[in-house]
Amino acid sequence: MSETPLCDRMRAAGDWNPAWDEMAEMDPDWIEGFMAMGLKPRLRGVLEPKIWELIAIAVDASCTHLYAPGVGRHIRKALELGATKEEIIAVLEGVAVLGIHSCALGFPLLARELEHLRRKEPQP
Repeated sequence: MSETPLCDRMRAAGDWNPAWDEMAEMDPDWIEGFMAMGLKPRLRGVLEPKIWELIAIAVDASCTHLYAPGVGRHIRKALELGATKEEIIAVLEGVAVLGIHSCALGFPLLARELEHLRRKEPQP
């Protein structure tokens, strides 16, 4: 089996997602490379660890991801790193605006269809 120092470090730190176990077993070189690529910004140390965890909360809580285990894991880690409840709430409220696109898309289409319907049927 290939050496996977990054994955091993993630497991030891509690940052490992058990959903990755099968990938790690079937292709340890690939998962090690993937983790190295995905974690490069974090490992460079440019962002404070707390900030990185807040970003991870936003990514996992976004309407396009909705990954509850990750949200919980990153909230726990952010709190351990000194994040406040208010900071985490601000992140969750900020990422909630992604869902507004459903309304921005849907309301104009609803208005268009209602207008078509109005033209075809007499008003009461």
